[in-house]
Amino acid sequence: MKAIGLYKFLPIEDENSLQDLNLEKPEVSGHDLLVEVKAISVNPVDTKIRAPKDRLEIEPKILGWDASGTVVAIGSKVKRYSVSDKVYYAGDITRQGSNSEFQLVDERIVGNKPESLSFAESAALPLTSITAWEALFDRLGISQQGNDAGKSILIIGAAGGVGSIAIQLASKIAKLNVIATASRDESRDWCLKLGANTVINHRNALDKELAKLGIPHVDFIFCLNNTDQHWSAMVEAIIPQGKICSIVEATTVDLGLLKSKSATFVWEFMFTRSMYQTLDMIEQQRLLNTIADLVDKGELVTTVGKLIQPINAENLRKVHEMIEQGNAIGKIVLADWN
Repeated sequence: MKAIGLYKFLPIEDENSLQDLNLEKPEVSGHDLLVEVKAISVNPVDTKIRAPKDRLEIEPKILGWDASGTVVAIGSKVKRYSVSDKVYYAGDITRQGSNSEFQLVDERIVGNKPESLSFAESAALPLTSITAWEALFDRLGISQQGNDAGKSILIIGAAGGVGSIAIQLASKIAKLNVIATASRDESRDWCLKLGANTVINHRNALDKELAKLGIPHVDFIFCLNNTDQHWSAMVEAIIPQGKICSIVEATTVDLGLLKSKSATFVWEFMFTRSMYQTLDMIEQQRLLNTIADLVDKGELVTTVGKLIQPINAENLRKVHEMIEQGNAIGKIVLADWN
């Protein structure tokens, strides 16, 4: 089968950073599905794992944690899927990724592809949808039934993949007042199009940007951009007994600054359930199926910002470079093997 992988962790400008490969097709067992991958999308986690480091892989490492495709074989313990089912998923960071024609993935973290979307449109959704859903509803504890309607959420770095879904879930499902941050006209327009009530500039001090709007505090904060840089502003902006969630690593965060407000800080990492084989691992299957239903009902939209064809190492290197530049709006998707 065709695949794109690496042996050395190199700068993306090096043509060996991601290479076209031919590998043996994997065989199913247990809870695994074998999926023929039709489309993939790229996330910052792909570039972080590929980034230069002093390590050599004996076997090729396949990256990629977003895919849609068709089930072509099932393991002996599979209960919920059959051959020919169309699926989408983000996969498991401890296993080989989706940058291959065929991939093994545990059925418990796989959802039925939205019927109203193409494979390419569907591939933009899994990782970001899981991350946004878990952050808003599991980590921040926001009501899915609208019981927090009217409360405010600040989404920092909202024009990227996760933010593009978080805006929709927060505004359309939770009925929150969504304050998004973006720094360019096109990213600002993107956030408003997806349902943000207001957009402020994260290149400025966020607490001051909020003050200009007459908003002294927000009930929730979802940080998708530079936790360290925005920490002091988040501490000032969060309401007493409010909650902050971040997906971005931090080195200088002082949690003690939240003590007087009895405020909560929590991490979101969407690979936790698959990495640790948690007892509630199947929640990601249910979550993806819920997202698919909402898409098919017209309540959520796909977040494809750019589509590139075909899937090969040269094009994937270009996409990694775009992601590393930090200017992507929505998700960048690759479809169809050449």
